[in-house]
Amino acid sequence: MQNKKPDYYNDLEKVYTKIWEILDSGLKERNEPFHIPVFICGNRNKFNGRVVVLRGIDKEEKKIWFHTDIRSEKIKILKLNPKSTLLFYDKSKKIQLRISGKAKINHLNNITKKAWKKTVHMSRQCYLGNNAPGSIANMPTSGLSEKIDNLKYTLEESEIGYKNFCVIETYIKSIEWLYLAAKGHRRAYFNLNKKKLEKKWLIP
Repeated sequence: MQNKKPDYYNDLEKVYTKIWEILDSGLKERNEPFHIPVFICGNRNKFNGRVVVLRGIDKEEKKIWFHTDIRSEKIKILKLNPKSTLLFYDKSKKIQLRISGKAKINHLNNITKKAWKKTVHMSRQCYLGNNAPGSIANMPTSGLSEKIDNLKYTLEESEIGYKNFCVIETYIKSIEWLYLAAKGHRRAYFNLNKKKLEKKWLIP
């Protein structure tokens, strides 16, 4: 654990600033731990988490987003219950974030059009399978044809995958922060669901 206290250790304003700084770093740097959070959603008695890739953040609109396949199980769940949580943890920084909010499914709209244009050739591979993610298979398989598996398709040929592509935006309602420190942990809560940001310390 870290012995030196950072400047945000006892300052809620600086904690909030730090949150957006490390989210931005996670967005831009693929090797940062915050680049791949766990997305958790569920309905009634069934809840599941899965690792996703952070694709965007917007501090002003208080939202965060990632890409997924419209045929995936989580889409069915979110249509029943849009409440969800993104869990982040950086072992080196000893920081955990739990970002909770309401998920919005974007499919075949202006948001997905812009995101799809920015999606590179290799990443489009994920949306070119004939069957939905999670479908039963008779043998070990990637779910892709040999041509697609080996990236032997053109960017133009990958356009067929757009129909399976969607963007999940989480409109943030709250953020819970945990910082682990040898001199004493710090935990804070931020309510973004009001006109004015509500912030308070919690017992770790």
